[in-house]
Amino acid sequence: GINGGLFRLAAQRGRSGGAAMATLIGDQTEKAYQKQLGINGGFKKPVRKTPGKGGQRWFKNVGLGFKTPREAIEGSYIDHKCPFTGNVSIRGRILSGTVRSTKMNKTLIVRRNYLHFIKKYQRYEKRHSNVAAHVSPCFRVKDGDDVVIGQCRPLSKTVRFNVLRVIPSAASKKAFTSF
Repeated sequence: GINGGLFRLAAQRGRSGGAAMATLIGDQTEKAYQKQLGINGGFKKPVRKTPGKGGQRWFKNVGLGFKTPREAIEGSYIDHKCPFTGNVSIRGRILSGTVRSTKMNKTLIVRRNYLHFIKKYQRYEKRHSNVAAHVSPCFRVKDGDDVVIGQCRPLSKTVRFNVLRVIPSAASKKAFTSF
């Protein structure tokens, strides 16, 4: 396959650390060569060893009480827009909502329901808004899951939020418990 060919090419050129290259080359599906900035050159930062893998992988804590997922620490994906392994900082608003659509590549639509007060009738009406958010490959998200998203810099024309936590929906858990 293409991944094996890239690994052999990197090994022939004498790149440092065969095991580290194997973990970084795991998800080469884009046209451009994907690599983590802190590992293969660029700026020099202290690199944490990946627990149990033996390779090098850079990750960070986004703060605000959100834990770094295990898949982000031990995984082999490369995503520059991931808040845990990429060049994105979370600042500003923290929102929550329900996943409406996961049809886009690494992007989902979050539906946020709220009530709007009508002064004339002294009552509330239901309204909703849709927010596009980037989802890192370290999360497994399905439609109907609840997610917590954090604001970041603009990642594309419409995406300004990043998924920080996924709360699986009760419907997906109880799908097979009706027997």
